[in-house]
Amino acid sequence: MADTGEQPTAWTVGRLLDWTTQWFQQKQVEGGRLAAELLLARAMNCRKIDLYTRYDAEPGEDQRKAFRELVRQAGEHTPIAYLLGSREFFSLEFQVGPAVLIPRPETEALAQRMIDLCRSARERQWRILDLGTGSGCVAVAVARYAPNAVLVASDISKEALVVARANIERHGLSGRIRTVLADGFALPAEYVPEGGFDAVVSNPPYISESVYQNLPPHIRDHEPRVALVPPCSDGLEMYRRFAAEAPTVLAAGGRLLAEIGHDQLASVRGIFESAGRWDFIGTHRDKTDPHERVVELRWQ
Repeated sequence: MADTGEQPTAWTVGRLLDWTTQWFQQKQVEGGRLAAELLLARAMNCRKIDLYTRYDAEPGEDQRKAFRELVRQAGEHTPIAYLLGSREFFSLEFQVGPAVLIPRPETEALAQRMIDLCRSARERQWRILDLGTGSGCVAVAVARYAPNAVLVASDISKEALVVARANIERHGLSGRIRTVLADGFALPAEYVPEGGFDAVVSNPPYISESVYQNLPPHIRDHEPRVALVPPCSDGLEMYRRFAAEAPTVLAAGGRLLAEIGHDQLASVRGIFESAGRWDFIGTHRDKTDPHERVVELRWQ
């Protein structure tokens, strides 16, 4: 994709996209054609849809230079969302970067179930803890679509909370979402509502060490390990903590909603059954996902 002056045709938008798509396929870059379009649109400071009306146009030298740099980083498996600085979740735009996990479609089932619970009892206020908030995508989605929800968004990472606060402010929800630096359920007393939270939602780290080592490089080598892999190598440590520690902040009858790995349902259920006093309510998933992604339990 170098401008040597020896090419028989110009580097038009269409030619750049075709070349980059083939190169991405060779490099096994996530996204393929879509990634090429998103990066070129960013380099040209236009919408992706605008590329289709400019297919025969030749981007300027500065635009081609910016595009080459983005393509180079993508070829090193830097996630496309990090290069763009944003990712859509629940039809909302979120700032993302190396400090936070990139929001994924399967996590929308977690937000959707919490929204549904809030809407099922609109006459009351739902006090919710989003544990391990990361980018804040779940907390923001719940607050945005459930006006009767107020949330505390916690994370163990200061850098992640900076991103979460930016997203909360971006969507005008600072009045209903507070952020706090905390390890698990060890929250400062002033952040726990009187009587406890009505619900806890969490997309915790749940990938085992053996699975982590075989993840695609754009995930393993770039997304924060702390958001993917818990200290215990089997990937289940956070569920053991949930079963034992969530009651310290939950109201009686409070709900726990947690995302799980695609093959972890039986193990997670067993953890809560062994702990006692947890009622298993059910599982939830996006209708396009073949796996149950969210477990819902109630504290007695």
